[in-house]
Amino acid sequence: MLDWMAGNDGKVLMARGGNAELVDTRTGVGVPVKPAVGTGWTDGTGTVRIMGVNGSDNGGMLNGQSTFWYRLPGHADRKLFSHVDAEGHGLYPLAVDGTRNLAYAVEKKDGRLALYSVALDGTMKTDLVFADPKVDVDSVETVGRHDRVIGLRYVTDKTHIIYFDPTYRALAVSLAKALPALSDISFVSASADEKRLLLFAESDRDAGHYYLFDHDTRKLTEVLVPRAELTGMQLSEQRSITFPATDGTQIPAYLTLPPGSNGKHLPALVMPHGGPASRDVWGFDWLSQYFAQRGFAVIQPEFRGSTGFGEDFENKNGFLSWPTAIGDVTDAGRYLISQGIADPDRLGIFGWSYGGYAALQVNVVDPALFKAVVAVAPVTDLYRLKADAEAFTSARLVAKQVGHGAVREQGSPDHYAARFRAPVLLFHGDQDINVNVTQSRLMQVALEKAGKTSRLVVYPGLDHQLDDSAARTDMLRQADAFFRTQMTITTP
Repeated sequence: MLDWMAGNDGKVLMARGGNAELVDTRTGVGVPVKPAVGTGWTDGTGTVRIMGVNGSDNGGMLNGQSTFWYRLPGHADRKLFSHVDAEGHGLYPLAVDGTRNLAYAVEKKDGRLALYSVALDGTMKTDLVFADPKVDVDSVETVGRHDRVIGLRYVTDKTHIIYFDPTYRALAVSLAKALPALSDISFVSASADEKRLLLFAESDRDAGHYYLFDHDTRKLTEVLVPRAELTGMQLSEQRSITFPATDGTQIPAYLTLPPGSNGKHLPALVMPHGGPASRDVWGFDWLSQYFAQRGFAVIQPEFRGSTGFGEDFENKNGFLSWPTAIGDVTDAGRYLISQGIADPDRLGIFGWSYGGYAALQVNVVDPALFKAVVAVAPVTDLYRLKADAEAFTSARLVAKQVGHGAVREQGSPDHYAARFRAPVLLFHGDQDINVNVTQSRLMQVALEKAGKTSRLVVYPGLDHQLDDSAARTDMLRQADAFFRTQMTITTP
């Protein structure tokens, strides 16, 4: 989707088949826009001002680079906007403000993404808008049918939004006072004149509410509660903490304790996030809240390899630098024990995607630490990950991501199944195009051959997210029962 247009004739501007088309949403018929462009950013009125392509070699294989061009107002000719290299250096556009004839783009400053404004008048005058000394700028905030830029977003331990627009800045302050228990508030959509706004508000202990705000009447009306079944339930605080890695680096994390718990000598789970080019963000988290309700302390480490903390912390990536990333995940478990939070005999690990990979690989590094392992849609063999990508244009990027030689060999947990002591439960969808189900099957076969306790549950017809309520319910119930059985935990 490139542009919602005026919103009154059923037509929208879309990137389709490598070109921009004006598509009638009622019929699906699209009319190509001239001159033809690929994906891009519009000025909010249907004119594509910035366009870009991903770099590739003569064989069509992606090389990780990108090139962007822009157009002067009223001109079809394009001018160079930026080159972004394979390490992410260069101006990467996020949005166009047609009213001011400028673009917003991120570029690395002191190793972290900062936000810049760039004039689209031919001068390419570039001004720094905002940079944080510790974390990356995450995105720009837009509103309305024309995706008008009203601010920026970045995440430290919590999400912060800086509003450029004084009206929204003042409104955000007022809403924070009106909804003191819902500290994470964002504007979702707006009427054409922006007199009526749809907003979403949540917190770590509240799964969220949608509200309609009327500027004229100053009335705030609740319109939808996405997880109404949780209304009235006592949920857990998601505390922002840090813990020391083995080399002394302070690792950010979130700690969630069972409601009413004293936080001592608990069954506990380490829950590394997926990606690895991702991070956890403060707010309602259905996985950590579920296990907290079941009596577990849950720590979510932002291991090195996580994004958002700058390129030094990202440390290339969590596969190529897996010893550091996995070491941080392991240290999260050791931290829970050292602080008396976790009972060392009842410490488990749960991970999804790269988190599932981490949940398995920690048992290669330290087989005695965790007593039970649950891995959902995990990578288990870096050689197979590379092979699975060979039919796609991303093949060289994946090969570069996982490395070669000893790093790739030693970073494949299915090659070291004999080291495992903890029992393993695997879940995977058989239509997963992010991580092929073969990865879990390889791990299951390797564990069986090594005489280890393991089980694989495959969900037919589901992809990487297991985006089906029945499947997710089944997965949670089985995971909870597995942890309780393996760690001798009384069912509440």
